[in-house]
Amino acid sequence: MSNLNSQRADALATLIDDATRAGVLPPGTSRPMQDARPWPLVLMTAFGAWLAAIPLMIALGVGLESVVRYGPGAYVVAAIVLVASVLLIRMRGVALFVEQLAVPCLLVGGGLLGYALFRDYATQIASLLMCLACLVVAASLPRDWLRVLLGLVACGLLALGIVDSGRDWIFENDPTQLYLAWMLALACWLGAHWLQKQAFNDGRGAPIAAFLESLSTGWVLAILLGLVFWSGMTFMLGGALGGGGIAGDVAREVTRHQGAAWYAQALNGVSFVLATAAAVWTGWRWPALRQLPAIGVALVLIVLAWFMPALGPVLLILAYCLTSGRSRVAVAAGLAAAWILGSFYYQLAWPLASKAALLAMAGALLCALSWLATRGKVLHLVESKQAAALTQTRAVRLGVLAGLLLVLLVANIGIWQKEQLIAKGEAIFVALEPVDPRSLMQGDYMRLNFVNLGVLSTLASVDRAPGRPLVVARRDARGVAELLRPYTKEALAPGEFLLELTPKDGNWVLVSDAWFFKEGEAARWEKARYGEFRVLPDGRALLVGMRGPELEKL
Repeated sequence: MSNLNSQRADALATLIDDATRAGVLPPGTSRPMQDARPWPLVLMTAFGAWLAAIPLMIALGVGLESVVRYGPGAYVVAAIVLVASVLLIRMRGVALFVEQLAVPCLLVGGGLLGYALFRDYATQIASLLMCLACLVVAASLPRDWLRVLLGLVACGLLALGIVDSGRDWIFENDPTQLYLAWMLALACWLGAHWLQKQAFNDGRGAPIAAFLESLSTGWVLAILLGLVFWSGMTFMLGGALGGGGIAGDVAREVTRHQGAAWYAQALNGVSFVLATAAAVWTGWRWPALRQLPAIGVALVLIVLAWFMPALGPVLLILAYCLTSGRSRVAVAAGLAAAWILGSFYYQLAWPLASKAALLAMAGALLCALSWLATRGKVLHLVESKQAAALTQTRAVRLGVLAGLLLVLLVANIGIWQKEQLIAKGEAIFVALEPVDPRSLMQGDYMRLNFVNLGVLSTLASVDRAPGRPLVVARRDARGVAELLRPYTKEALAPGEFLLELTPKDGNWVLVSDAWFFKEGEAARWEKARYGEFRVLPDGRALLVGMRGPELEKL
């Protein structure tokens, strides 16, 4: 191992000498010093420094509270802490503990400066000034990972400085400013890379190029996070978050604003243009992709970008990072694109069937293009191989076919069971109680809260329950059921029957806590006062409809 390291060091030294003689690197360039300290030691020391910094900062805050609360004292203390932290990080030969202690001090200085700016100035001006401060501090630091973090914070502050501080851009149905803020940040990112390549693509500009590279990495990560947040909740995340929580409410609100707003077509056009630019750029940098399968994939993504305003910018970032070798950022952009594609499910301006049809068509086209590319029969996108290597074995084909048949069998058995329950089950009705009016009607589903669900509070929790519990109910002459008590295997009185419960979000519910319907039919189901069930003697039940105040069908 030592011989291998020595050979690598000699090769690097030779490369630096050759580059210096050729004028690519400035005279006097030497090999950078390598940090020989074991990373476990650095990690433990950093952890100790953070623990020591907490009481130190508390004591500092208590002692200087009167100085920083009012007047210019906060700026003076923040400047002293920031300058001292930067100097400690830049110094060579300083003790490891002191070096790691400078990082939390840097955060404290930045936080104190932010407090003073947001105290004395409007939100937009304070955000832009903090963004500038982050850029200045990042330029003075030699650590790449700190530059990345500061670039992320600076980009977020720039977006905050662009949006109207006097307007609630989430809950007042106007997220346009935030989208445009991310587009401006994207333009700055592209401009920085153009400047890096045009003006600092030589040895003399290498330090500035390295600074721009680290800073732009954090900057573009902030853009990706911002576009993911702007696009709203992704597919199936709504079920994971449940009906409550600030995260779920904000994600639903952001998504809800995008469909019917007057500016929707303009944002879609921006996304379309950026996705087209991504396709053109990728084809220009990678000529091998100027073939039918790759062009087909690009066209599918461009069409999807028209319907998803956040997708176009992400595709442009993905294309640029892939073609420039920035693989880690490209992975982040790919994950953001997948999130945004999933968020299309929650765009309530479209009927669910239309959204499913569009995504199914796109998926089918992508599968077909992938098959053509791997087969190499259209335009030889992949290298040709022997026919025996490309031919699938009969066992694999039979396995795929058996898996498909098994899926179809399981699905159809479930459908048959539900049909039998509807046909043979007895009809009962359970009264609905009002729920939070803001959550009563949410797009294509209605939250349900049935009367007398308080009897479920005495049941074992979902985590400790061995199976689905049963409750005893009784119906009146009209068929309206009343939940009486949990079932403990006692004999039932005349007129009583069983109902099986279903786990949902850590609680027990009566079959379901939601009623799904087509978009645009909310007014029809607002009149619902009873849930209609079909129940079998063993307690299995199915919610089949909603009834009005007089049990009339809706």
